[in-house]
Amino acid sequence: MRTHDFVAIGVGPFNLGLAALTADLPDVDGVFLEQRSEFDWHPGLMLDGVTIQVPFMADLVTMADPTSRFSFLNYLKQVGRLYPFYIRENWFPLRAEYNEYCKWVAKQLPSIHWDTRVDTVTHDGEAYLVHTATGETFRTRKLVLGIGTAPRVPAVVDQGPYVHSADYLPNKAKLQSLDSITVIGSGQSAAEIYLDLLTEIETYGYHLSWITRSPRYFPMEYTKLTLEMTSPEYIRYHQALPLETRDRLGREQRNLYKGISADLVDAIYDTLYAKSLNGPVPTTLITNTALEGVIWDAVEQRYTLALHHAEQGSSFTATTQGLLLATGYAPRVPSFLDPVRDRIRWDAKGRFDVAVDYAVDVTGNEVFVQNAEEHTHSVNAPDLGMGPYRNSVILKGITGREIYKIEQSIAFQQFGAPTADIPRQLVTS
Repeated sequence: MRTHDFVAIGVGPFNLGLAALTADLPDVDGVFLEQRSEFDWHPGLMLDGVTIQVPFMADLVTMADPTSRFSFLNYLKQVGRLYPFYIRENWFPLRAEYNEYCKWVAKQLPSIHWDTRVDTVTHDGEAYLVHTATGETFRTRKLVLGIGTAPRVPAVVDQGPYVHSADYLPNKAKLQSLDSITVIGSGQSAAEIYLDLLTEIETYGYHLSWITRSPRYFPMEYTKLTLEMTSPEYIRYHQALPLETRDRLGREQRNLYKGISADLVDAIYDTLYAKSLNGPVPTTLITNTALEGVIWDAVEQRYTLALHHAEQGSSFTATTQGLLLATGYAPRVPSFLDPVRDRIRWDAKGRFDVAVDYAVDVTGNEVFVQNAEEHTHSVNAPDLGMGPYRNSVILKGITGREIYKIEQSIAFQQFGAPTADIPRQLVTS
């Protein structure tokens, strides 16, 4: 049986980037397995006009190889959109545009096996065996896990026809047929969906609520020194911190990458202001409020929500026909790894114990993860712009050589305490 250099499981943007970066390397033999029939990135959130939250340079390849034929700029050139994009003078591609770009790349990569679901992964003593639902087996020295995250649903929501934001568009018409809709969540998706529903509120006549446990509708922090946290230095700093410190920072840093774009916050206010010219807008916005319980009445076709306001310490209820959960996504450990769990490192909370170079296996250079390391690598894990950097590091781990230059230091600031005393002339009073 042929032994591949690596098998990558799952084809989202990050493993798609790895496929693109290895496509023109004749001495690197990688195979990519994806259970879907084609690439499609967050199809339930392809709202008209929305953009991704990172500049166009944060494509699949540019930050590793600016000369790659799979760059976003080359895509624009090939489809005749380069000059319109240039005239637009906006760094942020449309979300639908980014998705089409990824599809364009995926169609050029024969290394991807679509309609291929992985059932189990075993080890024969020398290499991994990846067994698929179609009966195929792929033998490989290395694994790259890029299965993505799963929609997070609060534990208290276990009944009724709720909709997660991942499935918003297919369910939009059904939601708008109801007399009331409540959006739960605080991030970009919650804001985009709220504005989308707010725009058509008079047409359908529903009452629209937006409830978040955040103290306010946080704009995503996008100042340049904060952006330096997406850097190799911060990765090394954060990964070396104690587990409990990393977890605390993960909670505190959510507005760095899970906040709302400032332009969107302003657009929501401006829309509310314009609509209020004709009288009170049938909408309710509440912050500092956690969802603590949910009861679905199948007869009345209505939810009763148990809510708690953190600052006032008061509890109250609200009723709604439609419940939209913009509650984000959570990493997952796939069951197909069960036969090789003893070959993987786990932390005290049962999560992947991810090394600074993204390896999670006991040998330190066999199994690598994509976007499953937020608890160790912080804001860098889901950041599209850091995907090419991570793939460069993973490729070095797979091949033993630095195929694409790996930056070591890009930040002006220092994240940890200095290793030596600061010279006297640099100290100011």
